[in-house]
Amino acid sequence: MVSRNDMLLFAMCLGLPVTTAAWQRIVCGNYRPTAKYEMNKEIKTVDDYILCFTEETQTKLQIIRQIIKDYAPEAIESISYGMPAYKTNKKPLVYFGAYANHIGFYATPTGHEKFKEQLSIYKQGKGSVQFPLDQPLPIDLIAEIVKFRITKNNQK
Repeated sequence: MVSRNDMLLFAMCLGLPVTTAAWQRIVCGNYRPTAKYEMNKEIKTVDDYILCFTEETQTKLQIIRQIIKDYAPEAIESISYGMPAYKTNKKPLVYFGAYANHIGFYATPTGHEKFKEQLSIYKQGKGSVQFPLDQPLPIDLIAEIVKFRITKNNQK
């Protein structure tokens, strides 16, 4: 269970105004950056991003980051769309981001289409999947998706 103080830290790291509406968006797990809620401009590195979360969430974010670094050591790491982003061959590889109740993993529609069956147990959107924070990360599946995306980015 995430404490109110953890949520306050989360909101402050993201640069959110700490209002009732903002709290509801965070607690319900449906925070999305919009023009009204800009991402914190102080977060310029993946390390800074990860430090904004609870220790448990930090551990999961570090695991995902390490998987990407292990399989794509040449990937360029940055912050894009307010979350960790990786590129190979100047093309998006994957993104990930932490939210109140899940970690969003974004491997573009091709990455998710290829693994549709394995990802079917998770909540999804077009090109995204949500790994609940209260469940173990599917480490092998994330690794397979990253390897697939590397292959796709090396084509053409």
